[in-house]
This record gives sequence, C-alpha cells and structure tokens, in this order.
Amino acid sequence: MCRGGRLLADFVAGTKEKPRVPQLVDNLTTTVDGEWVVWAFKLARVVGNQFVPLTGRGSYPADASATCLAGSWRRHEAPDLLCTCGFHALSEPDLTGLPTWDGATPLTVALSGRVLAFEWHPGAVLLRAARQTVVRVGGAVITGNDVAQLLGEIEAARQRPDDPEGRLVRTCSKDPSGAGPVRLKLPSSYLQAAVSDDAGWCQVADHRGVKVPPLVAAGV
Repeated sequence: MCRGGRLLADFVAGTKEKPRVPQLVDNLTTTVDGEWVVWAFKLARVVGNQFVPLTGRGSYPADASATCLAGSWRRHEAPDLLCTCGFHALSEPDLTGLPTWDGATPLTVALSGRVLAFEWHPGAVLLRAARQTVVRVGGAVITGNDVAQLLGEIEAARQRPDDPEGRLVRTCSKDPSGAGPVRLKLPSSYLQAAVSDDAGWCQVADHRGVKVPPLVAAGV
C-alpha cells in the first residue's frame, strides 16, 4: 500500500463536464455518452470474474464502487484525503520491472466519481478514485460482465499459431470492438467493493528500496 506524495488535484469525473486538472493529471477521455473519465493502469490477479489486488485483501468486479475499511471510528466515503481508501491506479502504463508473482496481470481502468491525484515519480501520478471500470485485462478489451468468457478466449487464442495456413488477410467492414476509449460506456450502477487496493507500482517501489510513505489507515 502506498499513498504517493503531494496532492495535485481533487476533482469529480464521470460527468459531461470536463474536470479542470493540471496537465500532469490530464489522462482524461470521454465515453460514448460524452462523460469524462480518467484512463489509468494497475495490476491485479484475475480469479473467475473478480479481480484481487496485490495486497490480497478482498476482491472487486469489473464495475465497482469503493468503500473504506477504516471502520466505525471514522466513517467516510472513499476516497478520503486522510485515508488510503479508493481504487488505486497510475497515470502511466510503463510495465518495466512490474512484479509477476501471484499471477499479477496488467489492467487498464476508467476511473470516475471523486478522484484524488498525487505525485508519484517524475512524469507519473498516483490516483485514488471512488469508482472503477476495468476496460482491459492485459492487452484484451472487455466489457463489465465478460471477464471469465474473455479470459477463456484469450487462452484459446494462445493455442493457435500465427498464420497457420498462409492465408491472405482481409479487412473488417467496421472498427473492431474496443478499438478506442470512445466506445467505453459507464454502467448505470456499481457494486460496492471493500478491498485494500494497490496499483502494483507500490509493490515495485517497496522492492526497489524506494521509501514509501507510511499507511495512514486501512483502506480500499
């Protein structure tokens, strides 16, 4: 678990009004409905149709709303400035040196609701958000409830050699599904998820000997 450095921005995404954020935090894109979301990256283990953070505490579905684990002593909505709750993700997709233990898989996610952005390392930002939609598992595009089916298709595709019969390619009549973030559509409702989240880069920083700020409170 890590918290990042100085707070760079505190804003709301998932509406048709573009958030006003610093250039460093401008990982914004629109959905098919014209709603602004934050494009971000993280690691998790895929277990059935759920995702387990590297902390191993809890799991979440492809579309989820975060709840804090801090307990009754200080109830608050996630994310909160005085806690580490919320869905963690990074602004940059750099996979160099990322951990491979426990079947960790890169995820591309769209963040919405309240989003907090913190300094992480030069050129990157650590994000904590209220809501999260998993858009890609590894390099494959998914939609909300298609995780298990998608992973089966990915595994089946790995069994097929490239160009096995020397056939010529043909072009598609339309753009492939998931050809760009513009095709993303946010769900009308999210399942609540109480997990202790970690983008994965936090684990990398810890293993490289980089000093990570101490945990304030148990969070999502």
